[in-house]
Amino acid sequence: MPMSRKQPDLAVLGARERQIIDVLFRLESASVAEVRDALASPPTYSTVRAMLGLLEQKGYVSHRRDGLRYLYAPTLSQSRARRRALKHLVSTFFGGSPELVVSALLGLDDATPVDLERLREHIERQEMKE
Repeated sequence: MPMSRKQPDLAVLGARERQIIDVLFRLESASVAEVRDALASPPTYSTVRAMLGLLEQKGYVSHRRDGLRYLYAPTLSQSRARRRALKHLVSTFFGGSPELVVSALLGLDDATPVDLERLREHIERQEMKE
């Protein structure tokens, strides 16, 4: 029986590691130079390469060879990462209550009528599933 590999937890990443993963989510796959170019106040090329190597050792990214360069990609899909982050947020800050999350969202000063209508549509679609 193959060993199941635990999916990495993005919540434990440092700030720069998270920035690199965000770049990879946005670009889907990228070389060291492309990742570096996409970072604000980028560290050296060697530092980015080393960080990508560490992220790969930790299971957050994988690479494939593309000619003379490596292309790096996240091992976790962005949609799965979003779901995990949201579950963590709901559990940590809202006692596991989706109602409290929606209430907090509705209390934001920048929630527009369009935002509210879209939330209604999401709720209606969810109700139809049940």
